[in-house]
Amino acid sequence: MVNALSVDVEEYFQVSAFDGIVSREDWDGMESRVAGSTARLLGLLAEYGVRATFFVLGWVAKRDPALVRRIADAGHEVACHGLNHRLVYDRSPEQFRIEVDMARRILQDASGQPVTGHRAASFSITRRSLWALDVLAEVGFEYDSSIFPVIHDRYGIPGAPRNLYRVELRGGASLIEAPPSTLRLGPIVLPVAGGGYFRLYPRRFTRWAIGRLNRTERMPAVVYVHPWEFDPDQPRFRGVPRLRSARHYVNIGKTLDRLSFLLTSFRFDTLGSILGAAGPLPVERIERT
Repeated sequence: MVNALSVDVEEYFQVSAFDGIVSREDWDGMESRVAGSTARLLGLLAEYGVRATFFVLGWVAKRDPALVRRIADAGHEVACHGLNHRLVYDRSPEQFRIEVDMARRILQDASGQPVTGHRAASFSITRRSLWALDVLAEVGFEYDSSIFPVIHDRYGIPGAPRNLYRVELRGGASLIEAPPSTLRLGPIVLPVAGGGYFRLYPRRFTRWAIGRLNRTERMPAVVYVHPWEFDPDQPRFRGVPRLRSARHYVNIGKTLDRLSFLLTSFRFDTLGSILGAAGPLPVERIERT
């Protein structure tokens, strides 16, 4: 089975863990490291002959369109990570519409390819922001990868489907949802194969989890990483609360080795390719608050 590999392209200082620590007004004057860390990841993927979906922040693409072009020219899919890494449920529907449409246009101009996929900052499409799916469909997106079916303090819709599905929207529209991977262990739904979870768990556990998803549940894994996870020398910030610091920095020097381990163990491709080959998907409704 072919799994999906995705990359959320953002600067190290733009992550939600640093909200309140790093001021947005300071972003333009901070050291940019996203091009170098993304190049490191592109080199690894080229070595293994793997294509991935790069969910690029509009803020990054506007400042470095050559980076977006490099991703596209290497054969990868360019998708949208929003404009400026704001949590969806902190925006109004109109604010979100303006920002995500602007980001999509920036990315299409830079990449020279249609941008049909979206992933919200910090997976922030929750029950209180499900209206965002209607907006995404209206502005031209075909799929989303933001609904994490787990319990978390910042994101998640517990009980949401764990496999690929089509969300039924208002007015007869629909949108494909590709949830980040989770594993059901009895009553527990455990997030696996992405971000801090990918860095925290032993690499053999992650391999076992993806193997179980493929063989036992017959579903592709949706793996996600960030370029800053391949940059252990990034500047460190003072005053970061312990939990936030752990989420960002845990095992950050081991990400390259862990991803290499997965690339030798499984087959990967872009989310767009996997969805295109998936055939008809189950249609689901998610209750809104």
